Amino acid sequence: MDAETDVKALFDDARRRLAGSPRERLGDWAHARRLLGFGRAPRIVPVGEAWHVGVLLIADAAVYATGEILRARTEAPRGYTAQAQRERSERAAAAARGGFADGETLHLGAVEIDVDAVSRGGASGPLAIVGGIPSVVWNAAGARRPLAEYLDEQLSLR
Repeated sequence: MDAETDVKALFDDARRRLAGSPRERLGDWAHARRLLGFGRAPRIVPVGEAWHVGVLLIADAAVYATGEILRARTEAPRGYTAQAQRERSERAAAAARGGFADGETLHLGAVEIDVDAVSRGGASGPLAIVGGIPSVVWNAAGARRPLAEYLDEQLSLR
């Protein structure tokens, strides 16, 4: 089995195994439109859904590298000691304004992986062919492991 067939077959098998499992929605920033001359508050709107499998998001026709994981929540006055907390809360409120349910998990900034490029021996996102084996970078330290083993482990945790 060559790398191209192998990578695509691995994701097809993962989709088959995930069938019936809950998915999480993907979000992206909506282009702000002016309404009666006034700007609208920023919103994050749903743009798709996928299964969250570790560092990957597997959709029906694509695979993504995870971005920021948020939990939507309505805007409320809160006191923060760090600017990063305030900004994260603002993104969570933007998701609630954009149509995500309060408390719903969403993925912002997911980047599509070019599975064809990986199949041809290149790299895309956390995936690459290393020594002829499809591999995934699965942690911040850059550790690689075979994609088949990674998917098996992640799917066994469900």
